[in-house]
Amino acid sequence: MKIYGKEIDKEIETYTVGDDFLVDKKLIQYDILASIAHAKMLEKTGLISSEESTKLVNILKKIKDLKINKSDEDVHTTIENHLVKKLGNIGKKIHTGRSRNDQVTVAIRLYTKDNLKQTIELVEKLIKTMKKFGEKNDCPIPGYTHMQKAMPSSIKMWINGYCAALSDCLTGLKNAFEITNQNPLGSGAGYGTNLKLDKKYTSKLLGFSKEQETTYVQISRGLIEAESVFALSHIMDVLGKLCSDLLLFTTSEFGYFSLPDSMVTGSSIMPQKKNYDVLELIRAKSKVVFGNLITLKSTAQNLPSGYNRDFQLLKKPLFDSFDITISTIKIMDLIIKNIDVKKEVILKNMTSELYATHKVNELVKKGVPFRDAYKKIKKEYK
Repeated sequence: MKIYGKEIDKEIETYTVGDDFLVDKKLIQYDILASIAHAKMLEKTGLISSEESTKLVNILKKIKDLKINKSDEDVHTTIENHLVKKLGNIGKKIHTGRSRNDQVTVAIRLYTKDNLKQTIELVEKLIKTMKKFGEKNDCPIPGYTHMQKAMPSSIKMWINGYCAALSDCLTGLKNAFEITNQNPLGSGAGYGTNLKLDKKYTSKLLGFSKEQETTYVQISRGLIEAESVFALSHIMDVLGKLCSDLLLFTTSEFGYFSLPDSMVTGSSIMPQKKNYDVLELIRAKSKVVFGNLITLKSTAQNLPSGYNRDFQLLKKPLFDSFDITISTIKIMDLIIKNIDVKKEVILKNMTSELYATHKVNELVKKGVPFRDAYKKIKKEYK
């Protein structure tokens, strides 16, 4: 890579590029979409000819896969270099009125919108699977507080609590989508350009609901990504908690549930063991997504307005969080569909002390003051 006509120091290049040339593979299709919209907008505003726009768009549409070289730094330079190689001077015009700053931001926004849509669909599907599980397998089950038997519950009541939690997560995902759905194209390096650009046109082509305030684009870097990962972390928290229940209920001491042998692992030393590793890993990965949220928040925290190279480090935690959450939701759907409920074991554990509070309330219905009823029933369990 040359800067000011001189080759940049290789160690500096390696350090500053980091793993961007690998991470950016996820952005290729989105950078292409944004570049097509940008080329059409340049034609509409008279900054390039119709013939030039057509040639640019045709080449962009033919791109299937591109190798991003470390010397290119990122996907944006790789695509531009490809256009220049194919079209010469016409290819050089694709960067008119655009900076890599608004270019990367629009690609990330398009990626995020797509993945938020997919996550919403998967959560809705999982909720349906969980509700169906509750309906099919409903029977009484002990409810626990302080890890001790407390009051009667049911499988349907238990699983519906998690369904309600995931329903709230959908609200967070939709809010993140709304905040993400702003078009940053046209903001350039952060302060716009004196070229006549049609932001509304690129918003229409790319499906954005509005154009983002020019100086807000760089201020929002990290903040908007964190909105999505915050929503994802809530989903992972819910699924991690569900896994803790399942891990408890699948122990030999409880024996309420089990999974088929095809979904558990063995021990390298204990031949009798069946390990529910998948549940433990889901629980652990919920912490990874939370850690990614902290990374996003702390990386962008208190930076001055305008572009800062710190923003380069925002992509990986965002991408990883979507990869983890989407794969986890799919796996959880598979797990719920394959849980074997041991109703006989559960019913044997519906012991009398679970109904102590019910007895108190029966006395209350007859007019006995609650505290007196509480003391009376308590004597039965000494």
